[in-house]
Amino acid sequence: MRTARAGRNYTLLTAAAVITGLGNSGALIAAAFAVLASGGDGTDVGLVAAARTVPLVLFLLVGGAVADRLPRHRVMVAANALNCASQGVFAALVITGRAELWQMVLLSALGGTGHAFFAPAAEGMVLASVRGEQAGRAFAVFRMGVNGASIGGAALGGALIAAVGPGWVLAIDAAAFAVAGALRAFLDLRGMSERAPGGGLLGDLRDGWREVAGRPWLWAVVLQFSVVNAVVAAAEAVYGPQVAEEHLGGARPWGIALAAYGAGTVLGGLLMTRWRPRRILLTGVLCVFPLALPSAALAVPVSVGWLVAAMFMTGVTLEVFGVSWMLALHQEVPEEKFSRVSAYDWLGSIALVPLATAAAGPVEGLAGRPAALWGCSALVVLLTAAVLCVPDVRNLARRNGEVVAVGQPTVKEPSGGSGEGAASLS
Repeated sequence: MRTARAGRNYTLLTAAAVITGLGNSGALIAAAFAVLASGGDGTDVGLVAAARTVPLVLFLLVGGAVADRLPRHRVMVAANALNCASQGVFAALVITGRAELWQMVLLSALGGTGHAFFAPAAEGMVLASVRGEQAGRAFAVFRMGVNGASIGGAALGGALIAAVGPGWVLAIDAAAFAVAGALRAFLDLRGMSERAPGGGLLGDLRDGWREVAGRPWLWAVVLQFSVVNAVVAAAEAVYGPQVAEEHLGGARPWGIALAAYGAGTVLGGLLMTRWRPRRILLTGVLCVFPLALPSAALAVPVSVGWLVAAMFMTGVTLEVFGVSWMLALHQEVPEEKFSRVSAYDWLGSIALVPLATAAAGPVEGLAGRPAALWGCSALVVLLTAAVLCVPDVRNLARRNGEVVAVGQPTVKEPSGGSGEGAASLS
């Protein structure tokens, strides 16, 4: 996995991602408890969370274009510096007992803005750091590290909030951003292809859109996940806790089910370090079908054991999709356009989530919770089946680090060269 080009950069990127993953997972919980500790209510918690999401949606495309125009590691370091500063101020206000709602909203918005510039640059840098036949294994290990850090960070963050308070958890997150930014500052850009400036920011955005729109597999999967992510978020963020409270015994079994999903993602990543499916997109998209299981399990509702099994299976199969998707992007999208394509992918993945979670309550009132949950499952199944109707999704294949259409002669292309078929990291 440590190829001549990928070794050092890949190691630094993975280490930095694990560090920030540990800090971020606990900080998301800490921010909610900080709002409550300051006298806020559930509406205020939602307002602070929305303040982070809105700038993320607004600035993602700009962040993608900037990351493809400037050295990506510099964009990442600048974004980490902004996140470090905003979380540091947030922590100081909470620790001293001076945090007011408007301050927490503003600082969360700054954090979301930093992430909007960081995410496309980071994904582009990870994709560019790996070459050759070991790309799939490298992406799997990277995602295992991030997922494992997310699980551990949430558990550690919850324990620390109870022990020392949310302010110190926010301070740890600020320190994690500082350490990760320092690691990313040492990335070695020698040997990477030069990216000539485009025709201005708007021109770069149009070019990125053409890159997405010109590949049916790409926009098909992005559209699929724009809805799938939204309905899954509604099911798990709104309906799941209600079902757990009324039928499963409360928060503890729901937490176990969520932990089972996290464990499944780690096992899925481990599986993908060994498994090399030839038809990468067909394999990945088929693995999206189990994402309908948790909503169906909540609609019944099934016992805790069956829900835990459904969540675990979903984690495994969705991680297979995630690694396959990264590999397809790596093979099909030109390196100089990684970040712009990633930005469109990120935007598609999150844009409908706030609307879906906001609409979950009214939909439940109109149709009832079981019907709403069955509807979530049905949308996952129908959209995934529709994506399988796209020929490029079924035919995209891997062969020794190159992408070929099944049944067609192999065409030699430089790594990252564009061709027929692939997808993005939804």
